[in-house]
Amino acid sequence: MRIYVTSVFVDDQSKALEFYTKVLGFTVKHDVPLGESRWLTVVSNEEPAGTELLLEPSVHHAVPPYKRALLEDGIPAASFQVDDLDVEYERLLALGVIFTVEPINAGTVRMAVFDDTCGNLIQLVQLSGR
Repeated sequence: MRIYVTSVFVDDQSKALEFYTKVLGFTVKHDVPLGESRWLTVVSNEEPAGTELLLEPSVHHAVPPYKRALLEDGIPAASFQVDDLDVEYERLLALGVIFTVEPINAGTVRMAVFDDTCGNLIQLVQLSGR
C-alpha cells in the first residue's frame, strides 16, 4: 500500500496553483475541471511519479473552522521534506514567503514553518544527518 494523493484545503485554487508551482516549484500533475472547482494536483519535480498533493477547495462547511483552529494553534496542514533547510529557507525568503517559525532543531529534524498564502501553515523538514 502506498499513499497516492493527499490534500491541503485552499481558499483559492488559482492562487494556490500559482504559489505551489511558481514559488515552491511543484509541477501540475492533473488539472481537470469539475464544475466550479478542479481536480488540481501537483507533484514534486524530484518525484514526478510520487505522491500527488491535491489543492482542494475549502468549500465544505467543516473546513473553515478546521483551518482556523490549525492556524490559531500554529499547526501545519502538511509537511514537505527538503535536503537543505537553510538553503530552501533563504530561497523562499527571497521570493517573499512569510515564515512563522524560522529554521530550528527539533529532535531528530531541523524544521521551519511558513504561510502558503492560501490559509495553511506548511512545515519544511530536513532529516538529521543530511
